[in-house]
Amino acid sequence: MTARAILERTFTVVVAIVVIALVLGQLLGQPILLGYVTTGSMEPTIDAGDGFVAIPSAVTGSPDTGDVVVFEATELHDGGLTTHRIVDVTADGYVTAGDANPFTDQDGGEPLVTDGQIVATALQINGHVVTIPHLGTAVMGIHSVVGGVFDTVTAPLGGSEPTDGSDAGAILVAMGVALLGLGVLFDRTGVEQRQATRSTSRENVLAIWAAIAVVLFVLVSLATAAMVLPSGVTAYELVSTDDPTDDPQVLAPGETGELTRTIDNAGYLPTVVVFEASSPGIATDPEWLTVGSRDTAEATVSLTAPDSSGQHTRHVGEYRYIMVLPPTLLVWLHGLHPLIAIAAVNAVVVGVVVAILLGLYGTDDLRIRRIGGHVAPSTRLRRKLQKWR
Repeated sequence: MTARAILERTFTVVVAIVVIALVLGQLLGQPILLGYVTTGSMEPTIDAGDGFVAIPSAVTGSPDTGDVVVFEATELHDGGLTTHRIVDVTADGYVTAGDANPFTDQDGGEPLVTDGQIVATALQINGHVVTIPHLGTAVMGIHSVVGGVFDTVTAPLGGSEPTDGSDAGAILVAMGVALLGLGVLFDRTGVEQRQATRSTSRENVLAIWAAIAVVLFVLVSLATAAMVLPSGVTAYELVSTDDPTDDPQVLAPGETGELTRTIDNAGYLPTVVVFEASSPGIATDPEWLTVGSRDTAEATVSLTAPDSSGQHTRHVGEYRYIMVLPPTLLVWLHGLHPLIAIAAVNAVVVGVVVAILLGLYGTDDLRIRRIGGHVAPSTRLRRKLQKWR
């Protein structure tokens, strides 16, 4: 392989990773690898419309003073994601502010930011945030164009609601699939070009490991999504007052109230759910539980009012893992790091699937026959099963 071919493939992989990260970030509602700002509140560190490298909080751990973080605001931007700098750390949370703002977010009414609200930290090298000029402007432009075209096309068909950012992300995915399909169609039906060189590859033969890789990619993606998407952080509002009520969230200073948290498992596999307090004054009982297939379970959430009166926000994280390993082992792995527990589940999925596929088809390449008078796939599969037994 020539140096030019290596560079072209590397460039293609990098572009693919960037596009996938941006689209998934839009669909999941949080930055993955890359993020961007839409306002000038972080100037001159990050200009409006610029992007930055975003490291998930699960990797970075708790931030410190001077870090630029992406957090789920309570008041700012109507409760949307906000990218600001941590300017102080207190026992109850973080004080944040935009570099261009003369006051902190908390001076403007935003409660102290807790670890549970932080979804990513901007990568800094030698104290400077790594930025990607105009990345956000380009993404927002694409979203605007795609959304406008989609609304124009769907309006005559009865569509009335304008698309939002998530819709635009989904549309980009659909467009990519459609373009891929058109490319395959044109390749099959277009004018046949005379081949100047002779191919040494075998037609209608698929390497077994390539087939396994595709199957594993799909299954691991689905398994990871089944664990990551239902997980998240739940916020509980708490009022500490000298005039408490029967509401378990309106308490006297130092008093504790209890709420019931119902966990639903819509999947067909049992799930282990681990709770983790993301702010002081909150706890769950039990700290972890199992939820059966298409079943529900309950946990008790305890809220303790601080000594200072006022309105407070408490957060508890919820992590889900498919129960392919003993629950106590998954909880222990979660204690090491949530990503380790997810990797362990995926490793079991990979091992089981590889063993089944190799048992059914062996290590020889798969020959894909054209449609005709050949043996039916069900018959071939039955023969494989009989041979395997």
